[in-house]
Amino acid sequence: MIPVTKTFFPPIQEYHVQLDRIWKNEWLTNRGELVKELEANLRSYLDVPNITSTTNGTLPIQIALKVLAKGGEVITTPFSYVATTSAIVWENCTPVFVDIHPEFLTIDETKIEAAITSKTTAILATHVFGNPCNVDMIEKIALKYNLKVIYDAAHGFGVEYERKSLFNYGDVSTCSFHATKIFHTGEGGAFVCQNDELNKELYYHHNFGHAGPAEFHGLGINAKMSELQAAMGLSVMPYMAKIFSERKNVVDFYDENLNFNNLEKMKIRSNTKWNYSYYPIIFNSEEALLKAQDNLNRENIFPRRYFYPSLNLLNYVENISMSVSESISRRVLCLPLYFGIKSEELNRITNKINSI
Repeated sequence: MIPVTKTFFPPIQEYHVQLDRIWKNEWLTNRGELVKELEANLRSYLDVPNITSTTNGTLPIQIALKVLAKGGEVITTPFSYVATTSAIVWENCTPVFVDIHPEFLTIDETKIEAAITSKTTAILATHVFGNPCNVDMIEKIALKYNLKVIYDAAHGFGVEYERKSLFNYGDVSTCSFHATKIFHTGEGGAFVCQNDELNKELYYHHNFGHAGPAEFHGLGINAKMSELQAAMGLSVMPYMAKIFSERKNVVDFYDENLNFNNLEKMKIRSNTKWNYSYYPIIFNSEEALLKAQDNLNRENIFPRRYFYPSLNLLNYVENISMSVSESISRRVLCLPLYFGIKSEELNRITNKINSI
């Protein structure tokens, strides 16, 4: 079977080295030695001022919304994983959808201002498949209307825009370290914040609101990463250069061998150092996509319709038409892309798609 993705497993002996440290310390959670070491390594690797690890990638979005959106209207994209929208609703905010750019697949920044009302408190945009939003224009809009900017950068690990980490844009950037991501901790995530005072507030929120063992800064939840998760992250980190290199090779193979006469690719924004996180192809029609998917599945090849459906069609939001997102979501398919995929498997995939 060829799945859409596979988890990268570091050598088990190296993971055992980290586990031995946990057993020696007799410390499993509550921000132990391994969590702090992982955060220090990530700060250096990503060149970010502050990073706080979390137990998954959705909680940092919820925390950022709790602190910054304050129950107001949140302008967001309909083309993202469901967690982006569900977090807004979960935090008793109102999602206000803005359609996407047909080439970059990120929120269409030219349509944001028209969606702003007196109730708008924040913008929550997604760097889709690691492709940066137009962060410069979004920042100008946010400053003009005194709005907060949260970036769902679940796919953004290792991406650089204008020679700095993609996480260094907006008031808060969130990331996922899920097992399917380029860098992972099995399950996990993080938030990155430029402002030290805001970072402290977010930090308190992720740890029950504690300001000390018997003191509380304010309201909080439990979003802490465990030592076991950090152990996996510390074991994966030494392999990041190799992981990026292999993924680039896969992307290059698809670029060179797929027939694009009847397919489109996502356009990567200029001045971007991309991370090769996903390989979406866009068919001319949903019928063509379904035919390709069925034929690939028959060959035991399992791409994924990602993202589908367009989030403005969810049954717990107001269903307002988003023509570009709805069209793209019906026609986009992510091809298998992971460390260790074999050249003969890539040949099978491209030959099958080209033959349809």
